[in-house]
Amino acid sequence: MNKILLLVISIIVCLAAGFIGSLFTTTGPNSWYSNINKPSFNPPGWIFGPVWTTLYILMGISLFLVLQKGLPNTHVKIAVLIFAVQLVLNILWSVLFFGMQSPMLALIEIALLWVFILLTIINFYPISRTASFLLIPYILWVTFAAILNFSIFMLNKA
Repeated sequence: MNKILLLVISIIVCLAAGFIGSLFTTTGPNSWYSNINKPSFNPPGWIFGPVWTTLYILMGISLFLVLQKGLPNTHVKIAVLIFAVQLVLNILWSVLFFGMQSPMLALIEIALLWVFILLTIINFYPISRTASFLLIPYILWVTFAAILNFSIFMLNKA
């Protein structure tokens, strides 16, 4: 497959995951999210779109760099499978937090997501160090999101 096409497909797959997750994310003035207690360090709503778009693009480039090494390679197959699991978990967080309005379930799930991002970074490293490093901002943001999720859970538990 043409490298440019593979890069575009890799980025689109990751952006599509973000789009699917966004279908469950409602944050308007009368939404559940706007009416719950949030910590003082909760970022303004406008920041999430640009940050996540950037992270999904970095994830897509990272995936591309690993896929370039060839799926017949067993290490590549395993790494891509782990990447796919974390991508599904990424979508699932939005379903649990916003769709089901459950900060508790989302908190449990984001811990699992964090582990799978770390496993992805570890498994990408021997295949492509650059691919692995491109996921560092993602795990840092998810770490912040987990702290935010925990804070929201604590502020709103009844």
